[in-house]
Amino acid sequence: MPSETADMPLLDDLSPVRGRYEAARDMSALTWLRVGGPAEVLFTPADADDLAAFLKAYDGPLTTVGVGSNLIIRDGGLPGVVIRLSPRAFGGAEALDGARMRVGAATLDAQVAKAAAKAGIAGLEFLRTIPGAIGGALAMNAGCYGVYTADVFESATAITRKGETVTLTGEDMNFAYRSSNPPEEVIYTSAILKGHSDDPVAIEQRMQDALDKREQSQPTKDRTAGSTFRNPAGFSSTGKGDHSQDLMAWKLIDEAGCRGLRLGGAIMNVKHSNFLTNAGNATAADLENLGEEVRRRVLKTHGITLEWEIKRIGVQAK
Repeated sequence: MPSETADMPLLDDLSPVRGRYEAARDMSALTWLRVGGPAEVLFTPADADDLAAFLKAYDGPLTTVGVGSNLIIRDGGLPGVVIRLSPRAFGGAEALDGARMRVGAATLDAQVAKAAAKAGIAGLEFLRTIPGAIGGALAMNAGCYGVYTADVFESATAITRKGETVTLTGEDMNFAYRSSNPPEEVIYTSAILKGHSDDPVAIEQRMQDALDKREQSQPTKDRTAGSTFRNPAGFSSTGKGDHSQDLMAWKLIDEAGCRGLRLGGAIMNVKHSNFLTNAGNATAADLENLGEEVRRRVLKTHGITLEWEIKRIGVQAK
């Protein structure tokens, strides 16, 4: 049932749920960059039926967030209701056969990769090095080292803004580089991913090799949200394409003199210049404004406009 908070009119107006409502929930603690203002109301549904019933009854401002690994929430916070799926209700990863996995949208990508390896299912190793959960991987067509979510996608179950449950195929998803575009706004609840059978020991070794490679090149111990900007190269609808070094975002940033560039508590990471970093006391405004300054300098130097890969949501602080 909703909390009873007399001075929160939105909370008072929301329909009863079996999950949990939280008014003025601090969202900075739920993002990897540890910045951002509060959600007017945070809703954690008890299960898919609870989520569907809520969506049927609510038609106001709505935002869905995952584990916050690729997200800047602005300092003014998020109006309306923010939905966050819990791993307890929307998690899990199970092998359906020797080549397919059913996974919950709130399951961490790394957990899916490890479960697949244990089941002897290869092809999902790339998920081991991607921060975030499956819902975000579906929305962003997450990928690395030349493999993308689109490559292993079979189907997804989702709930629309009208509270209707739908099944989406690869054609429905309209995958592109770092994005997907289903026919209507949805919240993913689960997916079926496909791979192929292989020796679990060999799969584990490939995952370890990928982890070692990431550790050498990326600031894994710093407070980042992954790659800040997309590589401005030509990619196919599945997310693959020309990874020419001349068009890698980090190289453009370096050549524009932005490696180590600071603004307030934000810095473009010295180890990997395409990682916007909270150096300890950054605000969301520091991070976003630094990113925009980098975009201006790259445009001036190269005539190329970098596109944000980090999602930025919410309102600016007054």
